[in-house]
Amino acid sequence: MEIPNFHRLRRSELRALLSQGLDIKYNKRLKDILFELDGESVTAVFEDGAHVSGRLLVGTDGSRSTVRNILLGPEKALLTRLPFSATFVQASYTREQALFLRSFHPLYIAADHPDGYFAFFGLQDAPEVDKPEGWTFFFYISWNSSLEQQDEERKSFGNKERLAQVKEKAKSFCEPWKSAFEWVPEDQRCWYFDLSTWDPSTPEHHWDTRNGRVTLAGDAAHPMTYQRGQGLNHSVSDADKLVSLLTSEKNQKSAIENYESEMRARAGEEVRISVVNTIMLHDWEKVMKSPLMTAGLKKDA
Repeated sequence: MEIPNFHRLRRSELRALLSQGLDIKYNKRLKDILFELDGESVTAVFEDGAHVSGRLLVGTDGSRSTVRNILLGPEKALLTRLPFSATFVQASYTREQALFLRSFHPLYIAADHPDGYFAFFGLQDAPEVDKPEGWTFFFYISWNSSLEQQDEERKSFGNKERLAQVKEKAKSFCEPWKSAFEWVPEDQRCWYFDLSTWDPSTPEHHWDTRNGRVTLAGDAAHPMTYQRGQGLNHSVSDADKLVSLLTSEKNQKSAIENYESEMRARAGEEVRISVVNTIMLHDWEKVMKSPLMTAGLKKDA
């Protein structure tokens, strides 16, 4: 189904734009957080021994957030595992292969499979339009996988086994997935993930802001499944709400409390919706009964 007026940002250029004017320190690993006795300052302690102090620490360190773990403890900060898995591949091809793969859509497409699989295929980067051999594609297949199966596979599966597993699943797919997976070499690097979430709106997931000196945002606050593509949207909303409140309210503690109240309700709902969506997309009967399949896309009158 065609979606008009569709655009996709190059993540590298977006990151460069958002980084302008910022003093970013890379390759840092958080070890601990110290809340000073003055009730106003907070210090981040890193594994390399560095200490950085300020008035506010915002944990944006991903779904397996160290900040979240420090604030709530390992049990409450633990992700909720879901019975779904996925393997991702990022690859380049010959000129002829790249042109063939992109012929299905200039940006990206997604598809369901009767066997309970979901797949995505997209153009990751095209630094030179007239050199298809330099284009990079990003694609994956996700599937139903019990927690027991995930644990068992984790004992013996490495990159070779993960790639072979997803290549086998791709054989029953239509193009471009069939060829995209077939054409990558046996030693192609791949990334495997078990799907998981964490709902910030539940009472047991509320943390102490220590007088408004610490909070969470992005995937650290609300990791969700990715089929709906809402993770980045909510991360941007977090940043917008947080900055707006910090610059408009005189009391930092009040600003953080108001930010978290809005974020928990908004993102918590999206986390729950994402799970419903993931379950539906891996159930062929539910997919065929969905509004998209029964009614399609229609222009407003």
